[in-house]
Amino acid sequence: MKKTRYVVITPVRNEADYLGKTIDSMAMQTLLPVRWVIVDDGSRDRTAEIAELASELHPWISLILRPDRGFRKSGGGVIEAFYDGYPLVEEIEWDYIVKLDGDLCFDPEYFEKCFACFDDDPKLGIGGGLIKVLERGELRIDASGDPPFHVRGATKIYRWACWNQIKPLMKTPGWDTIDEVKANMYGWATRTFSHLSLIQLKATGHSDGCWRNWFKNGRANYISGYHPLFMVAKCIRRVPKRPIVVASIALLAGFCSGYIRRIPQTPDRNAISFLRRQQLRRLTFQPSIYS
Repeated sequence: MKKTRYVVITPVRNEADYLGKTIDSMAMQTLLPVRWVIVDDGSRDRTAEIAELASELHPWISLILRPDRGFRKSGGGVIEAFYDGYPLVEEIEWDYIVKLDGDLCFDPEYFEKCFACFDDDPKLGIGGGLIKVLERGELRIDASGDPPFHVRGATKIYRWACWNQIKPLMKTPGWDTIDEVKANMYGWATRTFSHLSLIQLKATGHSDGCWRNWFKNGRANYISGYHPLFMVAKCIRRVPKRPIVVASIALLAGFCSGYIRRIPQTPDRNAISFLRRQQLRRLTFQPSIYS
């Protein structure tokens, strides 16, 4: 039986408090990657030092250092860093490529079980585990309102054939929606493996703060090409959810700011048309990728 070959790219910035646990989780995997590229995106703490030590202990780990741009670039910065690491895996023969965050911990059989899910569904193009966060001593699902086709950007696994149809990833906020929309447009399935969990050691949006995080998400929805009617419905539905009202206002403000500032949307107009058709079908209670 052919052994699954996969490569991993992990962009990190100031993750010294968490990266060691991610490295420990990866080193204990029952199925190790062919190569794991950690891209330090100008960290000011010990992140690069921790990654360098790991690369000395494990020959399948490589480290790339990027200069400090002086600020955290939400959304697009992580993919810019990802593509600095991509040349180190581009020429390797692999079955799957993984974009993995540096603040996660997971079970030793995590990747082996993920690839079993892909083996069970030849049309599965993008998958990943269920992100959980520790809150008040208890684990809870992070962003439980995600649509069924969405896989969190912290743990994206791409099948080689799917990757080659949808690449490159957009270097903008919303990249982790655009990739899934394109995959579904080409006939691939995308989904989260609800029975396989990862623990995110730092809550999503922690670095941005509440308002900026939700504003950023609204901007990402605009860049992805969301239909305005669907966006309004999304904001209304979110009103009673924590943080009550604030998240909805920030989402809508971020979305509208895209029109006001005339920010470019994803250039793939076919993907936008496909997404909007699916959203209108959802609003009219017809089968869609949101079902």
